[in-house]
Amino acid sequence: MDISGKILQFLPVQTGQGKNGTWKKQEFILETGDTYPKKVCIAAWGDKIDLASIKPGEQVTVSFDVESREFNGRWYTDVKAWKVVRNAGGAGNNAVPDGPPGFEPAGGDDDLPF
Repeated sequence: MDISGKILQFLPVQTGQGKNGTWKKQEFILETGDTYPKKVCIAAWGDKIDLASIKPGEQVTVSFDVESREFNGRWYTDVKAWKVVRNAGGAGNNAVPDGPPGFEPAGGDDDLPF
């Protein structure tokens, strides 16, 4: 799944020891640009995603998976990012969608498809 929005803040990096060794998690808060904006806490695990080059206030698109797990009778849900891409020019929700090579969106005086 994908979600686009503005990075509001980065939370402190968390580390720990698990059965498979040391782990590292970086969470960040993303705000969608919908009519009714929503804030989502998203986690990037390990060194898979370089968030160092992304700053608060930037528009990004995050590809993620949602996973729930049970612990002591309670369920916990994680939103785990597997790719974060800075949106071109920070255009946010007004950005023109990408298409295949040679794709040019309709617009201007010549909207005809032929």
